[in-house]
Parts: sequence; structure tokens; C-alpha cells
Amino acid sequence: MGTYLITGATGGIGTAVAELLRDRGHDLILTGRSAARLDALAASLRGGAHAPTQVIVRERNGETGAAARAATAAGASIRTVPLDLAEPRRLEAALAATGLPDRLDGLVHCAGVVHLGTVAELDADQWQEHLNVNLVSAAELTRLLLPALRAAEGQVVFVNSTSGLRANPNWSAYAASKWGMRALADSLRAEEPLLRVTTVFPGRTATGMQRRVRAQEGQPYDAGDFAAPATVARVLVAALETPRDAAVTEVTVRPR
Repeated sequence: MGTYLITGATGGIGTAVAELLRDRGHDLILTGRSAARLDALAASLRGGAHAPTQVIVRERNGETGAAARAATAAGASIRTVPLDLAEPRRLEAALAATGLPDRLDGLVHCAGVVHLGTVAELDADQWQEHLNVNLVSAAELTRLLLPALRAAEGQVVFVNSTSGLRANPNWSAYAASKWGMRALADSLRAEEPLLRVTTVFPGRTATGMQRRVRAQEGQPYDAGDFAAPATVARVLVAALETPRDAAVTEVTVRPR
């Protein structure tokens, strides 16, 4: 099993990815701003539907074997690391204090922030927050974790947005940060031949962020109008599980 670090782990997509990876028995390093929310998520992943279960072992010919084993999730570890991505210069010290593993199979960038407004309305502080959280911190974390990722010949996944493909009115700061994230992923892919680099472009997804966006738009929020976080997570984890002879470089997931 592998070790995966997830940013924005307490958000909708981040939590859904953590649940799927936990179910597969991987070790998890969960990051987010709130230590309390991270602890609550870790407790949830250690129990309930994500507790260790019995997995039937199949023989090479596909028939069910007589033996059963405890799921590898029983021995998987879950660690939490509070990080403030609005302060990218402090990330190196924060990571150094945690004693992260020497090998990292995957880094999944799920964290993000969005504030809508016209170019005339958004001030420098709002632009800086978008760029720090959505782009600069992703670049800095990737830089700091490259030795561990190289050691495992791992994978970096950037959860981008369809705003990283097209910029719409009132979305300038967010879209600019996501276009920058796409450029970051493309450059990393070309620079690091040992790594696989994937960008996921979700459309509108039923998350807390989407609820806040709808409020900013003055529109009602109905989760049924959007893609489920678990659906986006399944696509993302499928990219992680793609056999090593191929790489999923980009994938777009839109609500129907």
C-alpha cells in the first residue's frame, strides 16, 4: 500500500478522496486549516464505514479462495497536519516539524478558495489570497515534497476547475489562479520524468465551496444540481490506480 498526502482534506472532494484511499488501505496524511476538523475527519475514517473489514482473497484462476484476510486498512495510518496555505512561506517550517516519510506515493492538491467579483471590485488582498492558496502553496508543497515523490516514483494530482479552462465574468482572480495551476502541472510533468502528473478539471460540484459560491451569486443551492464529490473522487482515484505503463494527464468531470 502507498502513502498519500491530501491538501484541503476536510473539503468535499478532499474528504471523498480520503475515504476512497482509506478504503483501499493506504496511509494518509491529511492537511487543512482547522486542526479540530482534521481530527474529526481522522476519527471518522478510523471507524464507521471505513473501519477494517474482511476481504475475500481470489485465486489466480479467479475462483474464491478458502482464506480470508483482514483488510490492509487495519494497519494503515492516518496523520493530520494543520497547514495555512494562505501563508506559503511558512509551509517549509511546518512540514519540517512533522517528520514526513521519505517516500510519498501521491500528493493530491484539493485545497482552494474562491471569492467572486469583477476586476473593478477585487482588491490586491483578494487577488493575493487566491494566488497564495490556489497556486503558490501548491507549487511550494510540491517543491518541498519532490524528494519523497521521486523516491517512490509517485504521482501529483492537481484538482483544478473548469475555470482553469475558461474564464467567466466575476471569476477573474479564481480563474487566473487555476490557469496558473494548469501551467504548474504542465511544467512539472515535463521536468520530472519519474513522476506522473494529473490535472482534474471538475465542473460545479456539491461542496461547501459551491454553497458559498451560490450565495455570492444570489442563487439557491441544491446539491442535486451538481456533481457529487464522491464522483469526482472516483475519477481522481482511477487516475492514481492507472497501470504504470500509462498516465492520465488531464481529465474533465462535469455535472450532467
